[in-house]
Amino acid sequence: MKKQILIVDDSKTMLDMLNCTLDGAGYEVVQAENGQEGLSALAANNIDVIITDINMPVMDGIAFIREVRKNPANKALPILTLTTESSAEKKNEGREAGATGWIVKPFDPTKLLNVIRKVSPF
Repeated sequence: MKKQILIVDDSKTMLDMLNCTLDGAGYEVVQAENGQEGLSALAANNIDVIITDINMPVMDGIAFIREVRKNPANKALPILTLTTESSAEKKNEGREAGATGWIVKPFDPTKLLNVIRKVSPF
């Protein structure tokens, strides 16, 4: 059975790039355009890894991560941020919210897949 990865990003281009990378590596991809949609998608699917942007409308990535972590069932769920934000302050905020890892855009597909395999081995 394929692992399911939830990608949450308000950029259609980024969703398409991630979908292409992840689908090509054998993952099943679930997409959401903001944190609120991400929470709905998480509730409706058996997600193994989350990749989320930080700067999004409706509900940003930090608030989304905090909401995900409120559910004890999601305590060990790997959450990777994929964002243009690179400041130490934002990284700390993400870590405190419960992010597992931080990747700065633009991303290297091979490195992204290596990080996913590291946080959620087959």
